[in-house]
Amino acid sequence: MNDIYILMIVALAILAIADLVVGVSNDAVNFLNSAIGSKAVSFRTIMIVASLGIAAGAIFSSGLMEVARKGIFVPSEFYFDEIMIIFMAVMITDILLLDFFNTLGMPTSTTVSIVFELLGAAVCVALIKIAADADLSFGDLGDYINTKKAGEIIAGILLSVVVAFSIGAIVQYVSRLLLSFNFDKKAKWVGALFGGIALTAILYFIFIKGIKGTNYAKLVVDTLSNDTGLGFLEWANLYFESSYETVKELAKAKKDLFVINVEAGTISTTLRGFLETNVLAIVIAGFGMLSLISFVFMNFLKVNIYKLIIIVGTFALALAFAGNDLVNFIGVPIAAWEGYQMWSASGTPADEFLMSSLSGKAETPTLLLLGAGLIMVLTLWFSSKAKNVVKTSIDLSRQGEGDEKFSPNFLSRGVVRGTVFISEVLSSITPTSFKKFSGKQFEESSTPITTRKEDLPAFDMVRAAVNLMVAGVLISIATSMKLPLSTTYVTFMVAMGTSLADRAWGTESAVYRVAGVLNVIGGWFFTAISAFLAAALIAFLINFNQPIMTGVLLLVAIILLVRNTIRYRNKTRADKAEDSLKKSESSSIQGVIEESAGNIKSFVNRGNKIYSSTVDSLAKYDLASLKKSRKGIAKLETEVEELRDSIFYFIKNLDESSVGASSFYISILGHLEDITQSLDYISKNSHKHVNNNHKKLRFNQIKDLKEIEDQLQEFFISIKNVFDSRDFNGLNSIIEEKQGLFTLVNDKINKQVERTRTEESSPKNTTLYFGLLMETKDLITATMNLLTTYRDHQN
Repeated sequence: MNDIYILMIVALAILAIADLVVGVSNDAVNFLNSAIGSKAVSFRTIMIVASLGIAAGAIFSSGLMEVARKGIFVPSEFYFDEIMIIFMAVMITDILLLDFFNTLGMPTSTTVSIVFELLGAAVCVALIKIAADADLSFGDLGDYINTKKAGEIIAGILLSVVVAFSIGAIVQYVSRLLLSFNFDKKAKWVGALFGGIALTAILYFIFIKGIKGTNYAKLVVDTLSNDTGLGFLEWANLYFESSYETVKELAKAKKDLFVINVEAGTISTTLRGFLETNVLAIVIAGFGMLSLISFVFMNFLKVNIYKLIIIVGTFALALAFAGNDLVNFIGVPIAAWEGYQMWSASGTPADEFLMSSLSGKAETPTLLLLGAGLIMVLTLWFSSKAKNVVKTSIDLSRQGEGDEKFSPNFLSRGVVRGTVFISEVLSSITPTSFKKFSGKQFEESSTPITTRKEDLPAFDMVRAAVNLMVAGVLISIATSMKLPLSTTYVTFMVAMGTSLADRAWGTESAVYRVAGVLNVIGGWFFTAISAFLAAALIAFLINFNQPIMTGVLLLVAIILLVRNTIRYRNKTRADKAEDSLKKSESSSIQGVIEESAGNIKSFVNRGNKIYSSTVDSLAKYDLASLKKSRKGIAKLETEVEELRDSIFYFIKNLDESSVGASSFYISILGHLEDITQSLDYISKNSHKHVNNNHKKLRFNQIKDLKEIEDQLQEFFISIKNVFDSRDFNGLNSIIEEKQGLFTLVNDKINKQVERTRTEESSPKNTTLYFGLLMETKDLITATMNLLTTYRDHQN
């Protein structure tokens, strides 16, 4: 039986590595979004700073997360075999759940996922134990589960969402009133004052949250204990749990053995006590010193203090992430390993060995932390999913207009209407003088409008600095008060609060942004519920037969992970390989015509593939291929819509002498929309026909459609070649083919009319067939209009 537990330990170790990868991919949003969104420094610099922060956080990690050992369940109530079921269920669930969110590009909380997985698996195993014992009842569940801790965590989730959003909005509003959007033109002392506040908050965060209670203390105490042979655990307990007076009394009892250690340890203990009891004085002194340093940097060294704040803040959050959230990924496997060592040394059967030993303290080996930190750094550099998750957060907090990923819903519309109403009420009672002052402060700087919105920062450096400062302070305060919270929730909601205060959610984007925030928050609660239920289900399955079910579930997890990875990579490659439509960046009419030629080539090529694929799939009655064609036209429609949405920026970017290009560009987009509507009708109705299991088209109908398809394919290929080679003299000959194509389609319509009168027996087939032919005529008309418009502007 020992072999199965060894294999489970190995499996847990492998799962921990996978969990590190998927966990970092999701949590990267915590410390990257402010720096990347503001574009304060290069992406490479951001990644280097974040990597250093992660490495430092891993080295100084507080070790094993106690919640994995005793925070959620009571280990002394479970036997070793039951503990292994809980841990295995937790790790399988965790990697699958986090990978699911990464694939969607949605930020979620690794802390909440691991906590609710532990809770779900522990509740399941506890209920199995209760059901098997006639002397126990459901009311005894509280003896197995740490209900108080679970309640604190749930309360912490709700509280952190509201508090982080509110504080972020308030601080950003005040900061903007003081600094405005023209912060770089303010007096140096104003920037120095802001720098002093921000750097004090961030550095306090580093020392209180990032390094407090970490392994540097272990190294100090371990060095002292080596001189006397005193065990480290005893000294760790003295250092972390006992007061100086207790240490002193123990020293007297132990006499010479403790004298050297106590005298040296007094320095660390006294320093720690001083720091914890003089927080306010230290913060005030630090603020004064850092404000002075900021002033010197700005005036004499010409350093941009806002960039410095963003760099230090990114390092701080990365350090705290690794120092705290690292244990979310490796805490469970290490607890399982320690449990295995204790059980194997006892010689007791696995189903008789109570895990009371997990109630004590434990430390993670430094080499293991370094290895985990290396995996996290590599993931940060190479994970495309991490960039996808970061993009979601940045898009939702973007100052200007951007691609809206989320669709509005009734809830987001209701929230926006309610907020507008409240805003109008508050505005009516606000003094006019203050409204004029705030309006001036919130007036954005005159940045040249360009169609290349991706080259502009999503928000300015003041907002990025506030994001990092407020998130750091809130996490520090919660840590000092021992309140459970999620760093993901805090950083995300602070970013959303600052966006609201900065008036980034205007009438043009509010419903989309609010819908996005509601989707993300809903995903967080989905994380908790699904983590609980999935872990409970997996624990239940493993309990049936540990060896067999563990192997089966691990295999299923591997298959799902590999499948998701392959699908994601294939989708990414397909998106890169596809001829995507490009937004016009030129400011002259000739440049617009040239860029439009590339779009027309790509559009015609993709439209040809969609039409041909739809006809072929309809002939084969292939539902899967028809569904793929629908996705293709949906993506094409989205790209055309994005081009249409950028018309404002396009017109603003034109030279005074090239304003006439706007009518050409708008006409081209109109024709592209007409073509996509025809393709959408053909694809949608073909899919609907097959999906509803209506009769297949008759052989003669398929034959006629294939003949039209062949002609259209030659037609589209000719267009593609003209625009690819930029030899526009061939447009006239292509346009002259219009009547021949119309004649072909009309001939097929007349044939179908005759068939309907004599032999056709399916109304659905007739409706579909006539619909396809009529939309094909509209498709040809729209394409000819497109070519005519382009030809006329060439002459």
